[in-house]
Amino acid sequence: MEEVKDFLKSRSVVNLTIVTINVVVFLMLELYGDTEDAAFMAEHGASYTPYIVYQGRYYLLITSMFLHFGLDHLFNNMVVLIFLGDTLEKKLGKIRYLLIYFVGGIAGNCLSAFLEMKTADYAVSAGASGAIFAVIGALLWMVIKNKGKLDGMSGQGFVLMIFLSVFEGFTSTGVDNSAHIGGLIVGFLLCVVLSPKVRKRENESRFL
Repeated sequence: MEEVKDFLKSRSVVNLTIVTINVVVFLMLELYGDTEDAAFMAEHGASYTPYIVYQGRYYLLITSMFLHFGLDHLFNNMVVLIFLGDTLEKKLGKIRYLLIYFVGGIAGNCLSAFLEMKTADYAVSAGASGAIFAVIGALLWMVIKNKGKLDGMSGQGFVLMIFLSVFEGFTSTGVDNSAHIGGLIVGFLLCVVLSPKVRKRENESRFL
């Protein structure tokens, strides 16, 4: 238990709060219904393009980022977020991290809705993946700017991780790949604009 407490204390506040909210929302929904049931999720905040476009329920673009289809979906997303999100928040600070997380996540959901309108192939979608891919995109820019490394992460290893994540999405069923790609691109571009400059002083690189 002490190890868990020490681990949680070492986490960045905003990212840990986001993880906590995701877990609490999941537990609350599990008490009242089935988080693997699409109809139940659609009525409790999941993204469904006809609701957004024709009923003006634009808030679903945000609420869906805190819902997950079952325990495995929640666990996989939160394990990635609690590590990568923590790294990005420590580099950029709370406000810039929040901007990248939410703007990237919303942008991914918007791209998904736009493509669904084009194909009329509608599906109920939920999860923090779009926002997480925005975090990944932002970290990718920081790795590039820092000449291939960031807190022990090598550029090659990080790019491989992104490739495998995207590849897994396209080879799996029920994955909202457009939200992933949209989040990744917007997160990368936002970090280009928002990330601090790197100054070299006494042979040390510092993010200011």
